[in-house]
Amino acid sequence: MGAAQGPVILVGCGRLGSAMVEGWLASGAVDPRDLIILTPSQKPAAEAARAAGARVNPPVETLGGARAVVLAVKPARWREVAAELAPRIGDASVISVMAGVRGADLADVFAGPVVRVMPTTGVAVGKGAAGLWSADAGAAAVARSLFAPVAAVVDIPDEAMMDAVTAMAGSGPAYVFAFTRALAQAGEAQGLPPAVAADLARATVRSAAAGLEGAEDVQALIARVASPGGTTEAGLAALAEAGLDQAVKAAVAAARRRAEALSR
Repeated sequence: MGAAQGPVILVGCGRLGSAMVEGWLASGAVDPRDLIILTPSQKPAAEAARAAGARVNPPVETLGGARAVVLAVKPARWREVAAELAPRIGDASVISVMAGVRGADLADVFAGPVVRVMPTTGVAVGKGAAGLWSADAGAAAVARSLFAPVAAVVDIPDEAMMDAVTAMAGSGPAYVFAFTRALAQAGEAQGLPPAVAADLARATVRSAAAGLEGAEDVQALIARVASPGGTTEAGLAALAEAGLDQAVKAAVAAARRRAEALSR
């Protein structure tokens, strides 16, 4: 079981790694004095953390005693990184946010228990979503302490589901952004000025997302907006005829295939 105390080591500070750093600092989930960031290039989020007291790229000899090591490197590079890191971190909990990398492969290299987490970049502003799987309850608790302050954490019962989590939730924000862009373009096509259409599309999606904060069924939320015989019902019918459901299923399936390929 991973150590209960000690620093958190973040390996990789790209888009997702930077988002986690921003969320941890803003929420207080990680004291910056307890944060170690390993990054091959200078990143604004890492520099902001350094200014707050974090250590960035300290000597590898100082990495022992960590309670958690969060792997946020490109999946193709993880073995290279692990070869240098594994002998230094003892039995710290290993938390992977890498798409496609299997827990068993990580366990073959690291001594500590493994957790797989797939968060969204919304963790940067405390509005993320994160699927979490681990076979070790203690390590899962360590991971939850890092992600619950910045994300809605959903426990995943079977690691085999993690590629689907990656494809749906991990990639999902980009699908929503793409829909927002399409909504703005549709407004332009109906005569709205580009800036007006863009502002309305963003505001509309934010408003709709607020409705999801409660526990009401999504179909009930749709029914609230779509009066029988009204404009919304006509628009929904057009979306169905154009194949919205099929397009989204295709996107998630393609993303899952890519996640599976990354594990090979």
